[in-house]
Amino acid sequence: MTDGPASDGPASDGPASDGPASDGRAAHGPAASNPRLAPVIRLAPAKLNLTLAVLGRRPDAYHDLHSVMAPLDLADRLSVAPAAGPEDTLRVVGGATGPIADNLVVRAIAAARAAVGRNVDAVPLAARLEKHTPVAAGLAGGSSDAAAALDAALSAWGADVAYEAAALGELRTRIALSLGSDVPFFLAGGAALVTGRGEMVDPLPGLRGTPPGVLLVTPDVRVATPAVFAALDGEAAAAPTDARSTRASSEHLALEWRAGLGADALLVRAGIFASANDLANAADFLVPGLRALRRALVRRLGRPVGLSGSGPTLWVLYASTTEAAVAAAAVRAGLGDGTIVAPGTGEPSIIATAIAAAGTRPVRDPGEEVLT
Repeated sequence: MTDGPASDGPASDGPASDGPASDGRAAHGPAASNPRLAPVIRLAPAKLNLTLAVLGRRPDAYHDLHSVMAPLDLADRLSVAPAAGPEDTLRVVGGATGPIADNLVVRAIAAARAAVGRNVDAVPLAARLEKHTPVAAGLAGGSSDAAAALDAALSAWGADVAYEAAALGELRTRIALSLGSDVPFFLAGGAALVTGRGEMVDPLPGLRGTPPGVLLVTPDVRVATPAVFAALDGEAAAAPTDARSTRASSEHLALEWRAGLGADALLVRAGIFASANDLANAADFLVPGLRALRRALVRRLGRPVGLSGSGPTLWVLYASTTEAAVAAAAVRAGLGDGTIVAPGTGEPSIIATAIAAAGTRPVRDPGEEVLT
């Protein structure tokens, strides 16, 4: 979601295409693996920007942000185990994510090894990634995969034993930020207020009550995050409608959440913060038909529709996942009868999920078989 130089952005997820599972090799490691290491399983949740205020451009080409972000039940699944050979490997199933060498899972393992290799037995790892989150969609799937890979690698190598808790936490945060601005958020394990360029993560308490259901509609269009920020900076038509209002909405939601916001209250306020994304006009500028899709969803569903990150994923909140699933069926019907038209050449991704419950963190699972 967050911006930066042209080399950053959705490239961390990689271009999306259909095809079989892909295999590859990357960062070199020690020649021998340790068969005593147990497999480690991690979930990599998608994220939702409930608000996104862009406060200004920084000298380092990034932008300062104020965003309330929440992890979703929608998640990729990553497993790592000792590799059979002398190098790290990655197998991706469920969708292609571009060249293996560019995948953030591979880069995260390599970065973790470089940081701790002298202090732990950082043996080569075989990783298997099951993709469920749409790529380049404003849901930070690649960044979440990176955070999961970082955590899984450090756990597999026993870094939690080799380092004191505070030192390991600082190490994880430093590595995470080097991988991408969205990666530190996923170390928080729950909703958070994210500021700076993404490196400042202030965890928020869990919502009171049943977490809301979420309908995600992702058009078959890839949006480059740096391009959206460039449009924001350079095109009058892409400027926020009211940046001060967006910031006020974001700050107010963060204050309410910290004070003990209930899930029902979040639903009531959805009409306010669904429009609190300073990148919405820029995404509309770059993706013809995105604004029309949002309006069609409002007409069909009768609810506020927001944009996650730099898009193009649109979201709608419901009281439960069941209600979100009913709405998903309504959207599919609208696409079928032509009352809803989505940009892109293919069918949009339509997913019913929910905001993840507080304390839902993946754990080490040494008993589960890992196929690589």
